[in-house]
Amino acid sequence: MKKNAVKLMISAIVLSLFLGGCKKEEAKYEIKTEDDKTFYALGAMLGRQLKGFSLTDNELKALKKGLGDVAQGRKTEVEKLVSYQKKVQEIFRKRRKSNVAKIKKEGKGYLETFLKEEGVKKTKSGLAYKILKAGSGNFPKPTDVVEVHYHGTLIDGTVFDSSVDRKRKVSFPLNRVIKGWTEGLQLIKEGGKIKLVIPAELGYGEHGAPPKIPGGSTLVFEVELFTIKASGKDEKKSPKKIKG
Repeated sequence: MKKNAVKLMISAIVLSLFLGGCKKEEAKYEIKTEDDKTFYALGAMLGRQLKGFSLTDNELKALKKGLGDVAQGRKTEVEKLVSYQKKVQEIFRKRRKSNVAKIKKEGKGYLETFLKEEGVKKTKSGLAYKILKAGSGNFPKPTDVVEVHYHGTLIDGTVFDSSVDRKRKVSFPLNRVIKGWTEGLQLIKEGGKIKLVIPAELGYGEHGAPPKIPGGSTLVFEVELFTIKASGKDEKKSPKKIKG
């Protein structure tokens, strides 16, 4: 993990603890005003940064106490705080690596189960797919601009991006998206539809696309190919551009 990413993650933890407090305090606190809702939303967004690090209740309490002592001018219980910076980075690197490994293992299991379904195939790269509708037009080339509808989820069904939900088709060069898309869309013709199960290596890798796509995630897409346009610079929002 890059040093800036570690600092950003730690800042998110500190601020989310400051906003949220411990579980008992959360239970007593009621969200009433629009300002309450605004800060709650901010805390929830920052809280997403914590999901992959499996922090215990005691770890959260220690973080909150350190925050409170410094913020309110009390004497800290740990001397030379800066000397712990390297250890903090090491802990979170290990936690992140462990979480990515867990997510990849779950994704592998999902893909293996998917492969047992009728009509499902797997390519040499590791992409699993099922053609829902073959189509009757031309096959796209990597350099072509394609017009599609897509619906993307994590393996637990969480939707991270969907042109279907937005009710608006999108167009983009096929070689400007994640590898699983570039390969998968070449398996159907115009008018076709395909389901893709894309391992992390063909998607967003071990870094993911935070906050919606955790590192190591296997992705599930249903994609309908409407038309193939002449190669060009027409590029709108595509699966490569998901920012959350």
